[in-house]
Amino acid sequence: MRKTIPLNDAWFFSKKAGGEEAVPVCLPHTWNAVDGQDGGNDYYRGTGYYTRTLSGPLPEEGEEAWLEFLGAAYSCRVYLNGKLIATHEGGYSAFRVRLEEMKEINRLEVQVDNSENDRVYPQKADFTFYGGLYRGVNLIIVPQSHFELGYKGTPGIKVTPIVDPECNRATVTVETWQSAEWVNISIGEQTSTVPDINGHAKAEFVLDPVHLWDGVEDPYLYTATAKLPGGDEISARFGCRRFETDPQKGFLLNGRSYPLRGGSRHQDWKGPGNALALEQHREDMEIIREMGANTLRLAHYQHAQEFYDLCDEYGILVWAEIPFITMFMKKGRDNTLSQMEELILQCYNHPSIAVWGLSNEITAASAVTEDLLENHRALNDLCHRLDATRPTTMANVFMLETDSPILEIPDVNSYNLYFGWYLGELEQNDEFFDEYHEKYPDRCIGLSEYGADANPRYQSPNPEKGDYTESYQCLYHEHMLRMIENRPWLWATHVWNIFDFAADGRDEGGKHGENQKGLVTFDRQLKKDAFYLYKAYWNKTQPFVHITGGRYIDRTEPVTEIKVYSNQPSVTLTVDGKFFETKQGHCVFRFSLPISGEHSVMASAEDCRSVILIRKVNEENPDYRLVKSAPVINWFDQEEINPEYYSVADTLANIRQNPEAGAVIDAMIAQSASARGDVADAVKDNPALQRMMGRMTLISLLKQAGAEEEAIKQLNRILQKYRKA
Repeated sequence: MRKTIPLNDAWFFSKKAGGEEAVPVCLPHTWNAVDGQDGGNDYYRGTGYYTRTLSGPLPEEGEEAWLEFLGAAYSCRVYLNGKLIATHEGGYSAFRVRLEEMKEINRLEVQVDNSENDRVYPQKADFTFYGGLYRGVNLIIVPQSHFELGYKGTPGIKVTPIVDPECNRATVTVETWQSAEWVNISIGEQTSTVPDINGHAKAEFVLDPVHLWDGVEDPYLYTATAKLPGGDEISARFGCRRFETDPQKGFLLNGRSYPLRGGSRHQDWKGPGNALALEQHREDMEIIREMGANTLRLAHYQHAQEFYDLCDEYGILVWAEIPFITMFMKKGRDNTLSQMEELILQCYNHPSIAVWGLSNEITAASAVTEDLLENHRALNDLCHRLDATRPTTMANVFMLETDSPILEIPDVNSYNLYFGWYLGELEQNDEFFDEYHEKYPDRCIGLSEYGADANPRYQSPNPEKGDYTESYQCLYHEHMLRMIENRPWLWATHVWNIFDFAADGRDEGGKHGENQKGLVTFDRQLKKDAFYLYKAYWNKTQPFVHITGGRYIDRTEPVTEIKVYSNQPSVTLTVDGKFFETKQGHCVFRFSLPISGEHSVMASAEDCRSVILIRKVNEENPDYRLVKSAPVINWFDQEEINPEYYSVADTLANIRQNPEAGAVIDAMIAQSASARGDVADAVKDNPALQRMMGRMTLISLLKQAGAEEEAIKQLNRILQKYRKA
């Protein structure tokens, strides 16, 4: 019989070879839990050394012992009693190694390396590359005749259900790999004994009638079990469902329209980093289901098997991808193929996975060359060879031209758009998709990333893009959700991000080392107001009402806006215990409330209640603003500007026509990009991005970046020294 023994305790960790200064640790463990989250982009990227004594249980006569590593970031070397027995490159997938020449007491050493190199992805991305044995390690003891353990971390069993659209039945093919005379395979009460032919066995079953895996409404799971004569046994859960994508209808599940609406998730938390326990995965899923999402983009790598299991159980459709991201490395092609093969082989049986993602924003810091195209063609072909049932996709950076040949490679496409945050106006998101849909009516298109950073400390009655207020994040997502709702042909949309996450290169928005685009804070303790907007749109089963601005207590305006999010058709506002007004609407309800002192404001809908406290003050609370000076609002109308000289009112492209004035601006942009981390710094010279920015006035770019008024005035004085041609 197969025995799996966790080896998560009694480890020692050191950053020095030979075990100097080693400290006891338990797995999962990362050495970047602190320095990878505090900003400065100076977290330790190098080699970590894990050691452990392995004394039992030892394999008996007729048995084998294997070590299973569920996640070692990013390159790994495994030694048993001083002998190198395995290497692995790729920090997010499982791998196994057979333990031979074991003694009664064995020394196990694992060297894990997250240092920079030119062959293992990722190397440039907007998240922290945590190092360590951040998932568990297992000892597996099996009979000598056992299901496959050594190849690419495969579970040894592959289940392919094909649903017949004309009738309520499914044909299910179960394949296994082993060395035995025969295999007994069963699904429920159906059993088939099939021969082993060259290490491969296959059985076919018909489920008639079939109980469909039907998304969040009914995520029904079957189990396939395989047994060998020698006693080894494995199983896999699976679901019977049918996926389709249509350029006009969007995504279809089991033949019906099923727009995929959800978000993206990084796997780290404040504190433990990416070394998560099952309870933390479960908490993430509970938050996601409360929001009402029916899809997740699991960015930008293979996630823990426990989380895919949760997606199966809760009916969440998944975009699964590899960390082929931002920067193309000519020496990294083999690694992309290896990581993709591991992703598909290890995750194939999960019914929740709908698409395989080839890459993310790979043209942000790299040109579209034949090498890059060929790498994507090879990945696309590999996906279809390993899995004929799922389409491929990729997330394209917003400045990638829509006629780029790379868009022709995957089955469906998505774009990462940040109009209204990094640059441009919110309406440009609408324009982009409408133009794309009209120009390419036979292509499926989706929205793979969109978002705006928000620090919940910051509040404003007049929010502007770039101010990092919770208030602007709400306005941004209100627009984006209206845009999405009016375009059901978008096959999938994924808000970036459901949770704040570590990006140690960032230093902005009042936080060090965090990307704050999440709808929920990094520690999962606070749901930002925008979270409840999504809940209003998507959660149809849990009635609720939520007043926004609960952290905006001190208000200077004599008449303030009270904004309520709810999935109910009408909301009643009560102020200081007295009825104020009832409004009917859709998800967003706005009330204009005169204020004069301290007030208790309650919104109610059916049996749901939400209460906030506000008070009228004479001066703005400085804690509510990232920039302490007054906002820049058309100040240049009052200052005399000589139109014969450059000013901040000119577009970036016009200013760059003068080499000296352009040099001033380029230096400013470089400094601003570095504050947003390695990725922003790497993409700032992208030609398509430069063309987009060139059409914008410098004042709009500066305001969006949160520049202070005096700094803008000083820059304007400098530009006024350069005469236009």
